[in-house]
Amino acid sequence: MLKTRAGSAIVAAVAAVALATAGCSSGDGGGDGGGKDAGKAGGAAPAAARFAIAPVTGTRQVKPEQPVTVTADKGKLTDVALTYGKNGKAAGTLAPDGRSWRSASNLRPATTYTVTARGSGDDGKQVTATSTFTTLTPARKLETGMSPLEGETVGVGMPVQVLLSKPVATKQGRSTIEKALEVRMSRPVEGAWYWISDREVDFRPREYWPSGEKVRVIAHFAGLKVGADMYGMKDRTLNFTVGPSHITTIDAKRHRATVTNGGATVRSMKVSLGKPGHDSYSGTMIAQEKSAHMVMDSATTGDPGEYRIPTKWNVRMTYSGTFVHSAPWSTDSQGNDNVSHGCVNAAPGDAKWFFDFTNRGDIIKVTGTTRRLQFGNGPTPWAKSWDSWVQGSALGAPVTGKPLT
Repeated sequence: MLKTRAGSAIVAAVAAVALATAGCSSGDGGGDGGGKDAGKAGGAAPAAARFAIAPVTGTRQVKPEQPVTVTADKGKLTDVALTYGKNGKAAGTLAPDGRSWRSASNLRPATTYTVTARGSGDDGKQVTATSTFTTLTPARKLETGMSPLEGETVGVGMPVQVLLSKPVATKQGRSTIEKALEVRMSRPVEGAWYWISDREVDFRPREYWPSGEKVRVIAHFAGLKVGADMYGMKDRTLNFTVGPSHITTIDAKRHRATVTNGGATVRSMKVSLGKPGHDSYSGTMIAQEKSAHMVMDSATTGDPGEYRIPTKWNVRMTYSGTFVHSAPWSTDSQGNDNVSHGCVNAAPGDAKWFFDFTNRGDIIKVTGTTRRLQFGNGPTPWAKSWDSWVQGSALGAPVTGKPLT
């Protein structure tokens, strides 16, 4: 009798462990009901829920573009959470009938995720199932940078610049990038993307930005497959505001700069531009950056030794080194002659005022010189016509901003 009792106890324990193990390793919740009570009731008992999760727990090298799914058999889902890291949570959609759930976007590469699915079966009992898996680490990681700066107030001519850590040269790859870029605006206007190079794609509106416009750019790059073994590593979001409409027109023949704010003239400044052989650029530029103090060195323009002069109140107009700046040494020529090495010389008081007044992205138009601004000599989106700009998009079409919500 003692032996028989021990044997029965061992059998019962093994059965209990087997049931518990089946519930854990399968990722399912619940069973199929039944048993003696079902027999007494004269029919099958209500079924417990069973949830199937893909990828299954323990899976590695999951492709970021592979969707995460949860399906319910003999029950309904009430809540599914897809989490990563300390506080990360990925979105998904639960079907109206509660029978399935699917992730809403690509997964982050090189990341461990946990799926937690909750629901109930026909028997009314609550069931929880989980799965933990890891996405692949790509051979080529695509990181990004953006301009303007987060929270910056910019001029009406400022483009959005998306900078890439790896070159994207194929039309398919560039199309994929553009489709993943979302632009939201408080006052939606038409704009387009243009590929400046294999590592930079810029956005500009058809006309200048409306003053007061609030813009949000979202790069949905996390898990985005751009090429062979190349994936975006994370999403990025940029918010900026467009300030007043500052437009400065500089006439090289009249030696004068006229500054407007919202269409009204707020200052007229005597200036001196590039002398013969050092002509300034004519064209529509933007204020690219500001520096209160710097040294103008001819070595940076390929002519070392010609000049090296400390300057104040510098507003950059081109990558090649054209600035509006204070030039106390040329005040006699300002308003009369062009004597600079290509920059726009202004009196100290005017230069300081212009420096304080100007936002990055303000429009600066120069006319009356023999030298034309070359596209790419700085952010120069307004050096191209709208039709030419649209042709630089891999998708070949403009986009209208979505409402900012």
